[in-house]
Amino acid sequence: MSTTTGEKIGYVGRAMKRVEDPRLVKGIATYVDDLRLPGMLHAVFVRSPHAHARVKRIRTDAARAAGGVVGVFTGAEVNAQCGTIPCASSFPDLKSPKHTVLAGDRAYFVGHPVAVVVAATPYAAADAAELVDVDYEPLPVVTDPEKALEAGSPLTHPDLGTNAAFTWNLTGGDIDAAFAKADRVIRQRMYHQRLTPMPIEPRGCVASYQPGEGTLTLWTSTQIPHLIRTLLPGMIGIAENKLRVVAPEVGGGFGAKLNLYAEEALCSHLAMRLGAPVKWIEGRRENAAATIHGRDQVGDYEVAVSKDGRILGLRNRTIADLGSYLQLLTPAIPTLTGLVVTGAYKIPAVRMDVVGVYTNKMSTDAYRGAGRPEATYLIERLVDLVAAELGLDPVEVRRRNFPAPEEFPFNTATGLTFDSGNYEGALRKAQQLARWDELVARRTSRRRAGALFGIGVSTYVEICAMGPSKAMAAGGWEWGCVRIEISGKVTVITGVTPHGQGQETTFAQIVADRLGVPIEDIVVLHGDTSVAHYGRDTYGSRGTAVCGSAIVMCVDRILEKARRLAAALLDARPEQVEFADGAFAVKGSGGKRLGWTELAGEAYIAKNLPRGFEPGLEASAFFEPENFTFPFGTHICAVEVNRDTGDVTIVQYVAVDDCGNQINPLLVEGQVQGGIAHSIGQALFERTVYDEHGQLLTGEFMDYPMPRAEDIPDYVLGSTVTPSPVNPLGVKGVGEAGTIGATPAIANAVMDALRPLGVTHLDLPLAPEKLWRAIRQGHKE
Repeated sequence: MSTTTGEKIGYVGRAMKRVEDPRLVKGIATYVDDLRLPGMLHAVFVRSPHAHARVKRIRTDAARAAGGVVGVFTGAEVNAQCGTIPCASSFPDLKSPKHTVLAGDRAYFVGHPVAVVVAATPYAAADAAELVDVDYEPLPVVTDPEKALEAGSPLTHPDLGTNAAFTWNLTGGDIDAAFAKADRVIRQRMYHQRLTPMPIEPRGCVASYQPGEGTLTLWTSTQIPHLIRTLLPGMIGIAENKLRVVAPEVGGGFGAKLNLYAEEALCSHLAMRLGAPVKWIEGRRENAAATIHGRDQVGDYEVAVSKDGRILGLRNRTIADLGSYLQLLTPAIPTLTGLVVTGAYKIPAVRMDVVGVYTNKMSTDAYRGAGRPEATYLIERLVDLVAAELGLDPVEVRRRNFPAPEEFPFNTATGLTFDSGNYEGALRKAQQLARWDELVARRTSRRRAGALFGIGVSTYVEICAMGPSKAMAAGGWEWGCVRIEISGKVTVITGVTPHGQGQETTFAQIVADRLGVPIEDIVVLHGDTSVAHYGRDTYGSRGTAVCGSAIVMCVDRILEKARRLAAALLDARPEQVEFADGAFAVKGSGGKRLGWTELAGEAYIAKNLPRGFEPGLEASAFFEPENFTFPFGTHICAVEVNRDTGDVTIVQYVAVDDCGNQINPLLVEGQVQGGIAHSIGQALFERTVYDEHGQLLTGEFMDYPMPRAEDIPDYVLGSTVTPSPVNPLGVKGVGEAGTIGATPAIANAVMDALRPLGVTHLDLPLAPEKLWRAIRQGHKE
C-alpha cells in the first residue's frame, strides 16, 4: 500500500481491525459448547456444599437407576486411574497435598467435586446428580490465612501438620543499613482482596477416544493446549503422541484457564473408559466456586526514606492465601510480587518474606497480572504515603527515584535486569495529556466548592514475555512455522494460543511486511497440537515478544532459501539477488522479477531446482529469549467522591504505556482499555467473599459486582516507544499493562480525595459503603 506521494506504508505499525473479529461478532465461531459429536455423553459434577467435611458414604443407586444415566463415578472408582493434579512450581520444603480428580475421604472447599454423573443428555445428568446422596461429617474450617497460622488453628490438610505451605525469602542490598540511616520509616498494612476472574465463557471440555488408533482428542477452553498435552498423559496413562489437544475459540481466560483442571482429566479418562465422547460445560456458580481465584495477599510493609523522598529500602512480610490445594502455578504467583516489588524505582535494598498458607477456599493462581498488580499497588501506595508524610509532591518523589534512561539495562535489588526504559518520558507525556496544571487547578477549585476531588498517579513497570527457560518450570521458549504454499499463499502456525490478543492479525502483519505479500493471503493457525506441534502457550504477555520472534526467524530462513532458488533461476549468485516488494531480482539489472507464486511453484514441483536444494518453502523455529521484557508507563486518574453516598466518579483517566515497538496500535489500545476495566473492578467493586464457615457468598453475578458500561470512563490513551533489545521485534507485551498500572492510580486518586478528611489509607475495594463510613467517621485504616 502506498500514499498519493508514493510513500510505502507497511502493515507493521498500522492500526488495523482484527481479522478474527467477523466470525466472532457474527456468532459463527466455534466454542467448546458448540461441539456436537455422534454418541456424545454429558457429565455433571456433584460438588461439596461444605468447606471441610469427611465424606463418610456416597449413595449412588438412585442416580444410576435414573433415565438416560450411563454411569455414576466416585473417587474410589476413578482416582487411582487419574492421578493427581500437577503443580509446576516447586520450592524447597514445599508442603503439597495430593489433590485427586474427585474427593477421597475428605472435601476441603465448597465446590470440591465428590462424584460425577454421565448421561445421554445434560438434563438427565443434572437431574441424576440431584439423586446422589452424600453423607458428610462437617469438620473445622479456616478461611482467614492469618488465623490459619496461629497455634491450634483447624488444619486444611491434617496430614501435613500445618497450614503453612512454604516460606519464600528474597533479599537484595543491605536492608539493615538502609533502615538504620533512614530519616523516616513509613509503615502500612495492606490487603489485596481475593478476586474471581469470571470470563464470559466458563470452562468446558469434550473428550473423544478412538480405540482403533488408541488416540484421544480433548477440546477444551484453555490458554495452554500444549502444556495440557505435556501434563495430561502423566495423569491418565495415555502416550503424549496419542493425545491431541484443541483450544477452539476461548471466551476469555485472564489466567483462569492457565491450568490443567480435574474436570479435563476426568472427562478424558471417562471417554476412554466408556468408549464414547464425554462433554462437560461449567455453570456460572461452578465457575465462581471451582475455577481459580486471584490475588488474596495481606502484608505489613515498611519503607525507609531520606528527608528529600529518596527511597533507601523496602521491607515486608506477606501472607499469601493459596486456597485449599495447589493448581499449576499457585505457589509461584506471590513470588512474582517479590521480584517486581521495587517498581520503577532505584531502591538499593529490599527484603520480602512470603508465607504461603492453605485455607478452606478455592485455589489461587494466575489472574491477569499474576503477582505484579499486587507489587505495583503496594509500592505506588507507599510512594504516596511517603510524599504525604514528608509534605512532598508525589509526582516529584517518583521522579527522584527513577533510574535514568542511560542506566539501562538496569539491575534491581531483587535480581532482575530491566531491559530498557524511559520512565520520566512516560510520566511527562501523561502529564501533558492530562493537562496537569489545569487538572491540579480544577482540584483546588472543586475542593473550595466542598467537593471531594482527588488525583492519583501510578508509575509502573512489569515483567513480561515469559520467558527464559531457566526461569520457567516448563520452558520459556516458543515455536513457530511459516510455509509458502504452492499457490504462493502463506500459512503461519504459532505455538501460542490467542484468545482475544489478536495474533491472527498481528502475526499476519509481521509476515506480510517481511514477505511483501497482501495480508489477505496469510492464514494464522493455532490452538491445535496436531497442527501447531510445539508451543508453550499464552500467558504473561508473552505471545508476540516470544512467538512473534520465532515467526521472524522462520521468515528469515525462508527468505534465505528463496534467495538461493531465485539466484539459480535467474542465473546469478545469491549475493547478487535482492528482495523487495515480494519479489527477487538481480541487483541493478532492471530485468526479470520472481514473485512468491512462481518461486513456490518451482520449489514444490521441483523440476528446476539447483543441486542439493531441498524442495519446498517452509521453515520452523524455536526462539529462546535471553531475558524477560519490562514494559512500563504512567497512569493518571482524577475522581470525585460523593459525600452523601460514597460513590466514585472517574472524571478523567489518562494512560501512557510503553510496550516497545507496536505491531498494531489499535490492538494495543484495546488491551490497555480492557486492563483498565479490570482494575476499575478491583479498585472500586470486586471482592470474593467467603464467610467464616467457608461458604462462598459471591458466587453469581448478582453477588459479585463487576464494572458496568456506565462505570467505564472515556480514556485518554497515549504511548511512548522504547524498544526492547531482548527480541528482534523490539516488543515488550501489553496484555496486562492496564491491570497493573490502573489499580493504584484509582486508589491513590480516591485517597487523595479523602485526604482533607484525615483518611490516609483504605483497603480495596473502595466500595461506596466503605467510603461513606470513612467520610462520616474520618476513619483511618
